[in-house]
Amino acid sequence: MPESLVTICYVIASALFILSLGGLSHPKTARRGNLLGLTGMGLALLAATASDHVTGYALLGAILLPAAAAGWVLARRVKMTQMPQLVAILHSFVGAAAVLVALALHLAPGTRLEGIEGTIHEIEVFVAVCIGSVTFTGSLIAFGKLHGIITGAPLLLPARHVINIVLLMAVIWFGTVYVGHETVETGTHALLIATLLTAILGVHLIMAIGGADMPVVVSMLNSYSGWAAAAAGFMLSNDLLIITGALVGSSGAILSYIMCRGMNRSFVAVILGGFGTGEGSVAAASDAEGEVHSVTVQEAAGWIREARSVVVVPGYGMAVAQAQHALARIVDRITKGGTKIRFAIHPVAGRLPGHMNVLLAEANIPYDIVLEMDEINPDLPGTDLVLVIGANDIVNPSAEEDPDSPIAGMPVLEVWNSRRVVVMKRSMASGYAGVGNPLFFRDNTSMLFGDARENVEAILAAL
Repeated sequence: MPESLVTICYVIASALFILSLGGLSHPKTARRGNLLGLTGMGLALLAATASDHVTGYALLGAILLPAAAAGWVLARRVKMTQMPQLVAILHSFVGAAAVLVALALHLAPGTRLEGIEGTIHEIEVFVAVCIGSVTFTGSLIAFGKLHGIITGAPLLLPARHVINIVLLMAVIWFGTVYVGHETVETGTHALLIATLLTAILGVHLIMAIGGADMPVVVSMLNSYSGWAAAAAGFMLSNDLLIITGALVGSSGAILSYIMCRGMNRSFVAVILGGFGTGEGSVAAASDAEGEVHSVTVQEAAGWIREARSVVVVPGYGMAVAQAQHALARIVDRITKGGTKIRFAIHPVAGRLPGHMNVLLAEANIPYDIVLEMDEINPDLPGTDLVLVIGANDIVNPSAEEDPDSPIAGMPVLEVWNSRRVVVMKRSMASGYAGVGNPLFFRDNTSMLFGDARENVEAILAAL
């Protein structure tokens, strides 16, 4: 394929990626956005493989076909509750790719660039290695935390910030050694040591982040993977990689900022330490205690039948139980009876940005009754009944009422202001952040214990 035609394909693919992001900005156009992104990536792959720079088609096919088959199988089999883990592990692939491309360019035989061109190229290689290495190991740790292989509690080593600064300064020093190196051996040693140090830094940074911050971590690593791809684009002089990486990197950074603002958290604080943790200590659960009011399925169904306004707060427990489809049938049933029902979505509900929105869309729950936290909180005092299904930290009143709580200052859904609250949980265990919830002991709160889907289906049958 002529180089001019490859360039045209890259331009079209870039436009499709931008339109894809625009489509993903709203649930109604998300499917179209995904199709546009898929089309753009297909066009980009076709143009890249058909360019004059690619000659080993047999080797390329032997690599691409099994990889495509593995991706297809994994995507078909993964559960929605495992989607955060899948996203995290995919980010690690991007980081590893950036590191391998950088090392390959450093070791590639050929004439070494001189002067300012050589310096710029060496900076590109070194930056790509550092970003890629941090992304790779950080994403692996995030995968382990989300999958339960690694504890969700933050690992807070003594003087952890000093450790991070020392590692960062060492990486910068090896960067000065690498840029302008006189022999290949010197540059290789500096590059490999920097790769190892940034890998350790990635592990330490993510290990120090607690469970409540994991949705922010996923979007942050998404941003890192974008910048790693952009760095690879600079190294390979590939405009499409630069544009795509910049789109992913900037959108991931913006999403991380939005989520941090929704949690009343500093983005820097999230990266450098665990959620609500002090120096050298792990966030402890609050001393929430009192009398628990248990409720039966029949009583809960009766309250739903009597209520004129109902708000549903979904959480990760709903995703695990796959209760959204039975819940959608309850929505149809009580809506026909004249009851006003809406869904309240917290910015960090679940373990992935937009996790709850996707689950509700999967069950064909109308978009116009799915509201964000800022939209629904003012209406909660006039709400007859709030159903909390598998959510915990995002409805914890200690965030507003207890200045000593590990989650103090985090905006939450103020469900306790409603007339009555029913919380569906398997047990009285604390949430992913490891913080006790005083909501469970409020006079207007009743606990409906058991599997969320079984309880929702039982309520549907009662209705």
